[in-house]
Amino acid sequence: MIGYLKGTLAGKRPPTLTLDVAGVGYEVEAPMSTFYRLPEIGAPLTLVTHLLVREDAHVLYGFSSESERALFRDLLKVSGIGARMALAVLSGMSVEGFYRCVRDKDLVNLTRVPGIGKKTAERLLMEMADRVPDGARIDSAPAQTTPAAREAEGALRALGYKPAEVSRLLGDFDSDGLSTEELIREALRRVHAG
Repeated sequence: MIGYLKGTLAGKRPPTLTLDVAGVGYEVEAPMSTFYRLPEIGAPLTLVTHLLVREDAHVLYGFSSESERALFRDLLKVSGIGARMALAVLSGMSVEGFYRCVRDKDLVNLTRVPGIGKKTAERLLMEMADRVPDGARIDSAPAQTTPAAREAEGALRALGYKPAEVSRLLGDFDSDGLSTEELIREALRRVHAG
């Protein structure tokens, strides 16, 4: 098993990146959450990895954090979920956001991930319910706590903000009682405030 790779980023074209490790170019598939954190080409990079051996190929998947890899591996254990679907989940929401959906049985947000229909989302919620880690930081980003906050998060992501940016913009003020428009306005004010 290949647990991690440490080298130089040689190329990136989602969903694949190339990592030069001592003169060997490893092609690695990664979720968009990892792509958002990639440095410039030529910069040093370390990824934790998961090697999937199939009858027709050996595919290496890379992640910027251990929590992403752990969730990827847990998703592969769910019946009907393959590597592509697991990458889609990690590309569509943060690890904390996914665990929050599972904890809250939030079918609506889960079905917003491209490729996840209602039946797949229901299966994920059911089979992942007992796999939410004890210390998962699912309460740290209140952006999912109210319907208005969920709508504001979706709107900011539609505007092109990355999940981590959205969590930062919406994550540290009380969203109770605020409308979707007020939340978006406050988040955008923070962007311009710098």
